[in-house]
Amino acid sequence: MSQSDVVQKVEQLHALLAKIQQEYVPAVFANSFGAEDMVLTDLIARHYPHIAMFTLDTGRLPQETYDLMQTVKEHYGLSIQVYFPEAITVENYVARYGPNGFYQSVELRKRCCYIRKVEPLRRALAGKRAWITGMRREQAITRDSLVISSFDAENDMQKFNPLCEWSYAEVWAYLREHDVPYSKLHDCFYPSIGCTPCTRAITPGEDVRSGRWWWENPEFKECGLHVGKVAPIK
Repeated sequence: MSQSDVVQKVEQLHALLAKIQQEYVPAVFANSFGAEDMVLTDLIARHYPHIAMFTLDTGRLPQETYDLMQTVKEHYGLSIQVYFPEAITVENYVARYGPNGFYQSVELRKRCCYIRKVEPLRRALAGKRAWITGMRREQAITRDSLVISSFDAENDMQKFNPLCEWSYAEVWAYLREHDVPYSKLHDCFYPSIGCTPCTRAITPGEDVRSGRWWWENPEFKECGLHVGKVAPIK
């Protein structure tokens, strides 16, 4: 990785975000406060005020994520809308399967993810023309066909993954160059951060997503937010 590579990718990112802001109103950025999302947070907050941001609070996030949410609010002067799962649905799930029922099977884990993430996401995207994510192609085998722009048939809107071709090193080069705040869990070997009971630190050499749902096979390790039918732009 060279500095010129990062500079070129940042220029391309500016061009794409400017296009989204102009041509896909209203567009929103789904912010989970991971390292990749902090690159987009920094750029959107400083240059693209007409792209709104939201986040999903599952009710089981680590304290470090809440700390970063507060830091972002103070650092950028942003008010990021927070969407929560429907309380009665969470109550019914816990009553039937227990607070950690998602460990019992992939089906129950995905059901928990649906309740805490997918359903709130659909509310967050209602009425929007496009949504932006921080996903990268090299993160997981479930994302190896990721494209920068595609039509998300599940949510009936355009979906953008502006960082899909970025490397992990390029993400961190940007964060350090621009002194962007990030989760302290990244300093404790958590490259990918989700809900507390479903995230762990990794050891050197492990895949960056190996700390998420580590008890499952890699091909199943998505929460449901990004597995809808999509049609790439030609």
